Amino acid sequence: MAARLQRGVGVALWRQIADGIRTGIATGLTDETGRLPPEAELAERFGVNRHTVRAAIAALAHEGVLVSQQGRGTYVRRQKRLVYPIGERTRFSAGLGDQARDTRSDMIGTAREPATAWVATALDLEPGEAVIRIESLGQADGVPVSRSTSWFDAGRFDGIAELFSTIGSITAALSKLGVSDYRRTSTAIEARHAEEGDTRELQLAPGAIVMVTRAVNCDLSGRPVQCSITRFAADRVELVVEAPTLGGN
Repeated sequence: MAARLQRGVGVALWRQIADGIRTGIATGLTDETGRLPPEAELAERFGVNRHTVRAAIAALAHEGVLVSQQGRGTYVRRQKRLVYPIGERTRFSAGLGDQARDTRSDMIGTAREPATAWVATALDLEPGEAVIRIESLGQADGVPVSRSTSWFDAGRFDGIAELFSTIGSITAALSKLGVSDYRRTSTAIEARHAEEGDTRELQLAPGAIVMVTRAVNCDLSGRPVQCSITRFAADRVELVVEAPTLGGN
């Protein structure tokens, strides 16, 4: 494992070790009880001191991946990840279904701003045209699982931020503004280290892994209504891409 660490690349060693432990959990690093090897053994495996290993373990404990038990060691926290489907009709609450007793989406910020190049292309606008940005936090049973930034054409959807703040649903807000249904037309998915806003809102350790989706939703006529970037806590949510519905007989 020591050979896999990269020094001088701008990623802290403790972060690299945390990622290595995370990968190792899935490939047999722990024993049958889910206990990690002792810190001294991990330090030897990674070729670092125990303090660096301890920092990595503390970060994973903060993220909810590990739990330390006094006098017994450090164990993998056994928790089933939520399955979130990515398909034509992706909706936060409906997607989680009965996996959580309570799901909610709260607005944590909004602004009226000029469209960037990507937002303008996604919404079929000219760069610089006014759009409404909504920042929201999705929770399942009180645990933050996703952080989204969505943009809407300000001319077409004036007032959507106020509606979403009151209703707590993008789908319901769009319905009140004349869009009774919409479909996901594109989704791109990548993994990256969490940014400052992700660590704060999703309650993650610095540099934790998040799954990021870039998506565009269109109404049934094919006109774009929303584009969004959503960050999911990778240890809490599993993204599953659904096969498209086939038309015809």
